[in-house]
This record gives sequence, structure tokens and C-alpha cells, in this order.
Amino acid sequence: MNSRTTLIISSVAGFSGVALGAFGAHGLKGVLSADMLTVYQTAVQYHLIHAVVLLALSLWLQVQPSRWLSWSARLMLLGLILFSGSLYLLALSGVRPLGMITPLGGVSWLLGWSALLVAAVKLKTP
Repeated sequence: MNSRTTLIISSVAGFSGVALGAFGAHGLKGVLSADMLTVYQTAVQYHLIHAVVLLALSLWLQVQPSRWLSWSARLMLLGLILFSGSLYLLALSGVRPLGMITPLGGVSWLLGWSALLVAAVKLKTP
């Protein structure tokens, strides 16, 4: 992924994270059980954290393009979709097997953070 694409994805992720967080805080209280509301809040928290990570990656890609940074961005996006997406669906639907998807998002994030580490190690400093 290039800087522009990553920035666009980051802005969409940030916007949707805030919107879903507001929806959860104002629209789902009293609708979801306390347990499912906690699941939903976890999805929002990790969603917003990784939106900011994507923002940072877009800036770094602008300054110093790297295939490792591109892979990190792809994996961070995949993790956001799988982890937060599965938790949103689980909380809203109550379908417990959706929780089996969540760890795949976590693994994707671990791989994304690992790719970021490789990019940092390979960083050329003046």
C-alpha cells in the first residue's frame, strides 16, 4: 500500500471508529447485555488504536516508502476488519461462533507489528 491509500484507509477507519463508538455509547446502552457491550467497546478501542497506527504508517510511507511498511499497513487493516469486525458482529448478533474469527485478526495485527519492526530495523539513518 502506498501513503495516499493508507491515509485514506486511516481516515475511513478513524471516522467509522468514532461513529461506531458513539453508536455503541448512545444507541446500544440498554439494548445489549453488559457482556456484549463490553465486547463492542473492545472492538471500538482496538479499531481506533489501529486507525491511528495506519495514520502513522501513511506518514512514514510518505517519507520513506518501504515494502515492509506497506505490508504492515495491509496487515493492520486486515486485523482491524477481522478483529474489530468480528467483535462488532458478535455483539450485535449474539452469534458466538463469530468469536472464532477474532484471533485471526489478532494474529494479523501481530504480523503487522512484526513487519513494522522489520521496517524499523532496516531503516536507513543519516
